[in-house]
Amino acid sequence: MRVLLIGAGGVGSAAVAIAARRDFFEAWVVADYDPDRARRAVAQVTGAGAERFSAAQVDASSAEDVLRRRVKAELRKRMRGLRKALPVSACRERSARIVERLVGLEAVGRARAVALFWPMEERHEVDLRSLDARLRQRGARVAYPAVDGEGHSMTFRFPSHPDALEARGLGFREPSAEDPEAESGELDVILVPALAVDPRGHRIGYGAGYYDATLPRFAPPAATIAVAFDFQLVAEVPQTDRDVAVGWVVTDRRSLTAEGPATD
Repeated sequence: MRVLLIGAGGVGSAAVAIAARRDFFEAWVVADYDPDRARRAVAQVTGAGAERFSAAQVDASSAEDVLRRRVKAELRKRMRGLRKALPVSACRERSARIVERLVGLEAVGRARAVALFWPMEERHEVDLRSLDARLRQRGARVAYPAVDGEGHSMTFRFPSHPDALEARGLGFREPSAEDPEAESGELDVILVPALAVDPRGHRIGYGAGYYDATLPRFAPPAATIAVAFDFQLVAEVPQTDRDVAVGWVVTDRRSLTAEGPATD
């Protein structure tokens, strides 16, 4: 069985292992593909009877995709619980360390336009609000995510001040539709939230896929940086077709490029 290891330094300063149950994860890790085993696995995670799936309907790639999505859902659930258990004071302290690491990155230091995100405080998300003031102080423009009225797509807009952001029912504050929209090539850095992220830059969000759909419009040339608490850094995030990896990962303990360690 494959085990996903969360980086040390997490809740209780202990490494936490999240292992998928063998019965629905086994088809992913076996070396020799077994169609009958795959049909049973897909039937379990979809809630349908195995007899509904023929060998032609469930090949190795489709079974693997279903299993990866199921593991991502389980990892998402576990990580939300772990982060929710983190005291508010610890969230503030860890967020402050992340901001200091970001300020020290060359890409952020030379950026003229940076996309941040407003934290979902009740979900103990990384809080980057102090970075907004530091960026504006040196003359950089600051953008925030804005979801359209139908909730089908996301873009970035430049509010005149963070106080102008408004809650629109999604759990975070957004710019007004009247605020200038960022054009392709206009952003230098995009900071991306994550529930879990691995050293390759693959991340797990809340499942809506907004960032996966939006990042290709801006990156390249924008540098993309996932920010998370160190216990949210896992050995491997199961990758699915529409996932878009980021170029950097910054936690309260380390900074990584997608290829490996950059600074520590």
